[in-house]
Amino acid sequence: MRKSIIWFVFVFTLNTLAIKAQSYKACTFEGEVFNTTYHITFEETLASKGQNANWHDSIRKLFKDFDYSLSMFNPESIISAMNKNSQDARANHYVRNVIEKSLEVSRRTSGAFDITVAPLVNLWGFGFKNKENVTPEAVDSILQFVGCNKIRLDRKGRLHKKDPRIQLDASSIAKGYMCDIVGDWLKSKGVANYMVEIGGEIALHGNNPKGTAWKVGINVPEEDYLQRINGIGGILKLNDGGIATSGNYRNFYYHDGKRYAHTIDPTTGCPVQKDILSSTVIAPDCITADAYATAFMVMGYERAFDLLDKNPSILAYFIITDENSENGYKVIFSEGLKKVLDK
Repeated sequence: MRKSIIWFVFVFTLNTLAIKAQSYKACTFEGEVFNTTYHITFEETLASKGQNANWHDSIRKLFKDFDYSLSMFNPESIISAMNKNSQDARANHYVRNVIEKSLEVSRRTSGAFDITVAPLVNLWGFGFKNKENVTPEAVDSILQFVGCNKIRLDRKGRLHKKDPRIQLDASSIAKGYMCDIVGDWLKSKGVANYMVEIGGEIALHGNNPKGTAWKVGINVPEEDYLQRINGIGGILKLNDGGIATSGNYRNFYYHDGKRYAHTIDPTTGCPVQKDILSSTVIAPDCITADAYATAFMVMGYERAFDLLDKNPSILAYFIITDENSENGYKVIFSEGLKKVLDK
């Protein structure tokens, strides 16, 4: 009797895999949002047939609602109202989820990820205000009111600050979360196979249109004189999860011959000068991947690997500096990532 059950399950599993491996007709949406681009590919279903325009409009409506929730560049957004200490500001479910995830990742990374870095980001010229005169004194004065331990969100959605000068910056987690939101919306419409990419962050599920695992390439930090990124490093093969990349070779500026990268270390108040050039993270969802990709840039790869050893659900692919290599960098990755690395 036990053998019959095993045989039945085995046959059922084979049939299921055969169904999943079938190719399908794909629909694609693309455009610009949040000062970047988006590309959405998903399986056409009976529900979506003939509804492309309506579905795309619905997704653009999600973008708009999200912008009015978490964009620091939108003066009418909820997070902008919180930054201005408005007594009427209340977190909706988007804002609440981002703040709660930010506090969680901050705790687990010993403060390497911090949603309260907005004043420092502005100071260094990467935020929603113009670059200010950067001095050690200016950095030290701002550090006094930076830290996730200085904020609390109550049940009614009100943000409580220990200092009214505290401001939130969701840019290092928002695009990843938006990918999850669009993916969840597609799932709610019965779509089993999709990939949502916004500004390089990705949420995916199921298979690609050929019926195989989605393949995602990782850029290597090689620049020409136009500062374009050239070359693909590793290729990831996935059927589910979120992928996010943070790299200091993408967003930076030079001042007095010195290069300043956009990732700010919340403990020093200065742009990160660690050994990681690029941090690509795979997690169960993209909001988590996005947050840890930034945190690992701040932590450096040794501290990052200590955390990864304790969290098997999070995988990472790092491009780190290496003066002994021809290109000036090398690739290292967590043990579990071998299973999803396309050889």
